[in-house]
Amino acid sequence: MSEQVPKDSLEAAAREPHGLQGLSTEITTRIPHLLEAMRSVGAGLELHSTLDRICETAAELAHCRYAAIGVVDEEGAGLSDFVTYGVPDEVADEIGHRPDGHRGLLGALIHDPVPLRLADLTADPRFAGFPPGHPPMRTFLGVPIRVQDEIFGNLYLAEKDDGAEFNDYDLHMVRVLATEAGIAIGNARLYEAARQRERWIDGSVAVTTALLSGGDADDALSVVAEQARRLAGSAAGIVLLPTGEGGLEIVAVSADDPATSLGTIIGPESPVVAKLLSGEAVFVDDCATDFRMVTELANRFGPSMLLPLHSDGRVLGALATPRAHGGRPFTEAERTLAVQFASQAALALMMAEAQRDRERLAVYEDRDRIARDLHDLVIQRLFATGMMLESAQRRSAETDVQTGVGRAVDELDVTIQEIRTAIFALQQEPAEAPSGLRTRVLREINMAAVPLGFKPSHRFLGPVDSLVGESTGRNLIAALREALSNAFRHAEASLIDVVVDATATLPDGTDAVRLSVADDGVGIPEGGRRSGLRNLARRAESLGGASWFGPGIGPDGGGTTVVWEVPL
Repeated sequence: MSEQVPKDSLEAAAREPHGLQGLSTEITTRIPHLLEAMRSVGAGLELHSTLDRICETAAELAHCRYAAIGVVDEEGAGLSDFVTYGVPDEVADEIGHRPDGHRGLLGALIHDPVPLRLADLTADPRFAGFPPGHPPMRTFLGVPIRVQDEIFGNLYLAEKDDGAEFNDYDLHMVRVLATEAGIAIGNARLYEAARQRERWIDGSVAVTTALLSGGDADDALSVVAEQARRLAGSAAGIVLLPTGEGGLEIVAVSADDPATSLGTIIGPESPVVAKLLSGEAVFVDDCATDFRMVTELANRFGPSMLLPLHSDGRVLGALATPRAHGGRPFTEAERTLAVQFASQAALALMMAEAQRDRERLAVYEDRDRIARDLHDLVIQRLFATGMMLESAQRRSAETDVQTGVGRAVDELDVTIQEIRTAIFALQQEPAEAPSGLRTRVLREINMAAVPLGFKPSHRFLGPVDSLVGESTGRNLIAALREALSNAFRHAEASLIDVVVDATATLPDGTDAVRLSVADDGVGIPEGGRRSGLRNLARRAESLGGASWFGPGIGPDGGGTTVVWEVPL
């Protein structure tokens, strides 16, 4: 039987001149329990623990076995969260998906938020049945919870002790508790909103600091992906950049398995791409069922925010923060904070790009100066020295002297040729470099020869230009640059050997490309800095590979060999 309750006698009595004297004996004896329950409900500020505490307190106050709070979603059409008390974890796992409030008694209370008391909920025509594994319930009491005159959700109680029905006194107590719960929830919401804003602001500061502290572009995008994933509480943080064909390519991923999605391209035919490149955010309730999500990758995720990285009218790319399939939808506050974060990240990326441009310009100017000095001073002096040696060779009558001078002149000729190669590399702009991986590797080696004072040796195994893809090749070049830079700054080496092997295989048999940079230097000291090695490892792991170091090519294994390998 369903019953609407008469006017609350507790509230009526409270307005009488003699206060609590008008209350029944049962209510009077339960007042201390109610006051203790109200104190307990308002004891904390964290929202979810507050909801847990309300459920437990309501069950104890009304002497029932089960309690739950259904949090109404922002549209007021269903439930965004469902907190329970009395249902063991293993039973909840067996039940599986929690109620959405679109039908049954829970849906009825959402659309008509008034107290509802039932002697047998299974006999009510609005009852839609229990899912498999759900414990049996009969007696039922539902009371709405209001926060500042808005419906926050409903408090549900079931299975009163000893099989009795919920009575008027239970309803009075629970209604008063629901009022106090509304105040506690309102405070918890304000506190949670303040903490949430603080976290997003701190995340934006962390991104800006990291981007402006230096490092390459790939590391900068990884920072954005990692911070976005953490702040949004999502299963992944994904950064996408525009392709030449008008689509978007995934270039940085923070996830449990980033290698499976790196390099994925979303074509320009996707309606999501068009919106993002026009600077419009896209919010998806379920990636697996939304027709706009055209990649197989989307089948793994549920709710998602797809945000343009745009600043000052320029769209640099996009940021995606998908939650796991069946995850909680993003609230309006989370969406607003995420949009602001994306705008701040885009501004930081633009500032970092401008800073790197200034640094590159300074490097180019310095390289031009070094190239001019090498050409105008060093080569001319070496050439003049060679001519003097040739003159001395012709005047000498000693065969050994002539032979030794001849070898010295030959060495000078080789040195002049190497310096000219270095000058050419210094004067060459990055855009002028041919696209072949072999050529790019040689260019990096020639550029490293200038600060090293000698040219590293090199070998290529297999058709590296045809087997190694553009994305993998770009990362290999970055890894080679890092390894050569480490050797120059720390190794004190006199020999460096570079090997690019496109015939390598990973332990699981997957075809791979392996880069080895070996030297005869001082090795890696215990407790020394390993930031460069960590960068190499992170770059390899993001592509599904690995990086490590071992003995070098000096006597007795002196020096260091850095190995970097990823699947083809």
